[in-house]
Amino acid sequence: MIILAATPIGNLGDASRRLVEALGNAEVIAAEDTRTTIQLLRALAIGNRPRLVALHEHNEVARVAELVELARDADVLVLSDAGMPTISDPGFPLVQAAAEAGVTVTAIPGPSAVLTALAVSGLPTDRFCFEGFLPRKGRLQAMRPLAAEPRTLVFFESPHRIGAALADLAEAFGPDRRAAVCRELTKLHEEVARGTLSELAERFAEGARGEIVIVVAGAEPVAASVDDALGQVRALTASGMRLKEATAEVAEATGLSRRELYEAALRS
Repeated sequence: MIILAATPIGNLGDASRRLVEALGNAEVIAAEDTRTTIQLLRALAIGNRPRLVALHEHNEVARVAELVELARDADVLVLSDAGMPTISDPGFPLVQAAAEAGVTVTAIPGPSAVLTALAVSGLPTDRFCFEGFLPRKGRLQAMRPLAAEPRTLVFFESPHRIGAALADLAEAFGPDRRAAVCRELTKLHEEVARGTLSELAERFAEGARGEIVIVVAGAEPVAASVDDALGQVRALTASGMRLKEATAEVAEATGLSRRELYEAALRS
């Protein structure tokens, strides 16, 4: 069995009882950084010394077959340095290969920088999308298609690029878009800075320390004409979607009344 185990993102007190038990009983641990795993075992006063297998972005494709075979007969505990494996961390190729090979994959849930930042950001949490780390090159080109995204956006960013990233977000999304910079979550010097993108870009122009998550408000719905909206509805129904579902989706995206759009579609 493959067991994806979430580890603390800062505060050791967030280590679950299930995680401690799994670490204490593990025979094989596939770790993003084996040194970090050894430190975690010591910090949690766990005397178990399992076989440690390095699993990181540079070797995970090559290690997948070996780990899947191990998981046929024993539990393989998979750890990233912090948070849940596979979420902007190694693990996805292993899970994919295990699923294809019929090997069970399960998880020990726990701390998540994405959900923690979203929860404390003060921005809408009902619908959101996670974009991972912003690209180092072509950042503006990658951001611009997201400017019209209505859902709250969550990004990871490194401390020394935070100022430039916020400046680019302000240019791509507009300077007045609301956002939050969440730094050192669950740690002693935790900070949640809220404001507009331009305000935050100025505040963090010189960079910052620690692990950083950026949360950005989604775009406000843009008013659309009924004729344009009906065109979108027709395109969706032509692809096989039911009329009621198509009008609901277009109404949500355009801000138009779902009932009025549905009745207009029936008349057209």
